[in-house]
Amino acid sequence: MDPLGARSQFVEVQNLPTWDQPQGVQDEVDGENFLMEEDDQLTNQLYSLESPFPFRQDINSKIVLFNGDVALLNCTAIINTSNETLTDKNPVSDSIHRYSGPELRDELLKLKGCRTGEAKMTEGFNLAARFIIHTVGPKYKAKYRTAAESSLYSCYRNVMQLAKEHAMASVGFCVVSTVKRGYPLEDATHIALRTVRRFLENHGENIETVVFAVSDVEEPVYRKLMPLYYPRSKKEERIGLPLLPADIGNAEGEPVVLERQIRIAEKPGNLEDDSGDDSLESDLGLVGSHAFARMEGDVDKQRKLILQGQMSDAAQQKQHQRNYNRWLCRARAEDLSDIAALKALYQTGVDLCGRTVMVVVGRNIPVTLIDMEKALLYFIHVMDHITVKEYVMVYFHTLTGEHNHLDTDFLKKLYDIVDAKFKKNLRAFYFVHPTFRSKVSTWFFTTFSVSGLKEKVHHIENLQQLFTCILPEQIDIPPFVLEYDSRVSIHYFNNYLPLSSSKPALLFSLEHQRES
Repeated sequence: MDPLGARSQFVEVQNLPTWDQPQGVQDEVDGENFLMEEDDQLTNQLYSLESPFPFRQDINSKIVLFNGDVALLNCTAIINTSNETLTDKNPVSDSIHRYSGPELRDELLKLKGCRTGEAKMTEGFNLAARFIIHTVGPKYKAKYRTAAESSLYSCYRNVMQLAKEHAMASVGFCVVSTVKRGYPLEDATHIALRTVRRFLENHGENIETVVFAVSDVEEPVYRKLMPLYYPRSKKEERIGLPLLPADIGNAEGEPVVLERQIRIAEKPGNLEDDSGDDSLESDLGLVGSHAFARMEGDVDKQRKLILQGQMSDAAQQKQHQRNYNRWLCRARAEDLSDIAALKALYQTGVDLCGRTVMVVVGRNIPVTLIDMEKALLYFIHVMDHITVKEYVMVYFHTLTGEHNHLDTDFLKKLYDIVDAKFKKNLRAFYFVHPTFRSKVSTWFFTTFSVSGLKEKVHHIENLQQLFTCILPEQIDIPPFVLEYDSRVSIHYFNNYLPLSSSKPALLFSLEHQRES
């Protein structure tokens, strides 16, 4: 609390200049120089092109670039960038904890961590801000750039979504990617600016102010890139157009993965049209060569031939690929947010061989309560771009009940529908905490229902076995799985492991795993 009559250390956001206002004499001079230099390089073409980020006075009036401490902002919510356990030591977090008081640390313990890309909210306690939204930025590695971009996008998107859901008037962002996480500042700034811009365009009618709080190091990068996404005039819009990166995301700002795009040619079967001749003669020349004209007869007849075993392998593969593409198109078109909210399927880190790890949580699948066809579509939607490379799956069977068990008919249907890459690139399937019944069911399914899967299934009795294949920091494990594993493993060691010098060390390891 400030002494009576003393000037408050907190900053009122309504007193800060917005992006559509002059930021000072030097900024105006720099801007004019930038425009004059670029004017010499413009071509007449630019005037006929439409920018994906057009000049919008109403959006610019909501944006503030603030060089200072985000913890000092007096707005509805400020953003804290942290790690998965919400205990990160970085300048932003340290300042927020210092001003908010010890109550924040106690509150964070109740949240039990936060996954990369997610956002969780607490009170602001002694801050001027009413709330603190905590989010976890990705660790950047060039090898996994696509995953890092998607996670960072999710950070900003989820923060803005929380702000909308709680009818927040103002939000103060720090830079959501600390130096320790290694994310290139300029790349991160592109994602931050475009994600917020798209959200304000599509869903931000009730959000009045978004503040980007930056340091001396970060400010020049933000000032350089903000005109690309928040042009302050038509002229600045045209000048920024050729400077935009190739990937500007989709309509929501989400990074676009080229492998997942549906490619539709205007004239299928004729991907390149060099001549540009639209004459009747050239159109007639396409008859019999495009995809529709090449269809192999009656579809019902094809299916009959497949059942009779008379269709060639190549024709069967083409038919299967066509069927899978239909499912994939449906998966991309339908609203599957209710299935996504179950958090039953998600991507985590990599195994010891560098392969992507996908996690399935059996207890989070209420088989009797959800539309299983939508669940199948969600699986295809999530996994399609993952399976282009080698990957492994971890299935937590922990504490599942009868209402969580997927029947063999559904699994057989899923296995028959998915593309060949799903099966080819799956290197291992780790079945964690199996029961006797589930082991028997798995054996029957992999022996008599499907082929090529049996040797890839590995039954894992406890997490210590799993950690020999996937390091603990590379996999997000639900808290109830950790609790169950610690309880069962300690019971096992107490009752069955002969007393030896190694036993205390193993028990200590399990207790440490449970705490973490």
